[in-house]
Amino acid sequence: MQIRIMLLCLFCMSVSGTVTVANAQSIVSDSEKQKQWKSMENGPWDFAPDWYYFFLHKKYSGAEMYWKWDWFNSGFRVRFKEPKSDVKRIMPVRLTAEETQRQKIKKVESERKYIEELYKEELAREADRNVDLMYATYRDEFNRMQDCITDGLLYCMQKSNGKLRYQVDELSRQNEILCADIAYIHKTGVGYGLENAKRQKVYEEAKFRMAELVNRTAHLCAVAVTHY
Repeated sequence: MQIRIMLLCLFCMSVSGTVTVANAQSIVSDSEKQKQWKSMENGPWDFAPDWYYFFLHKKYSGAEMYWKWDWFNSGFRVRFKEPKSDVKRIMPVRLTAEETQRQKIKKVESERKYIEELYKEELAREADRNVDLMYATYRDEFNRMQDCITDGLLYCMQKSNGKLRYQVDELSRQNEILCADIAYIHKTGVGYGLENAKRQKVYEEAKFRMAELVNRTAHLCAVAVTHY
């Protein structure tokens, strides 16, 4: 008889332990905690229960009361304003995708490398009329203005978080055309022979056009500083 009682007790203890373990391993979803975590990271700014945060954590949550008209369900409601909160998020909201930002920087860097490679070309030492003797006169000025353009366009993209992308792309396109024209005039050899007097005239025109691009880039930087 005693053996039966002991076996019965052991069986009851094993069943209760199984139920306890099952309850311990079950997933509990707490929507109120989820709202709080999302608000602290990068989700929507919202808390629950709303009236609890309004009366006890108003400064922390930025809660405010307002009247909502909804016929028979009209009444006061609570909403949460992040600017009214006296705390900050743990993780800032990402306005621009990282991959998009990397592609923009990559494009600007490729333009810089293209210009640097263009101006690193050495003049041929041949006593020939096709040798470009005028490029060295304008090379430093072109380099200086290209640095201003590329640095300015990169600053506009970063300052505006990509909102000035259309203007930056347009200036970049015009700058690429101008650099291609300069590269074509700078070529020497068969089929590219050009008198240095004509080269000088083309370089003067290119210098004027590049100075206009520098001024437009500076104006776009001013817009980025003022509005963003």
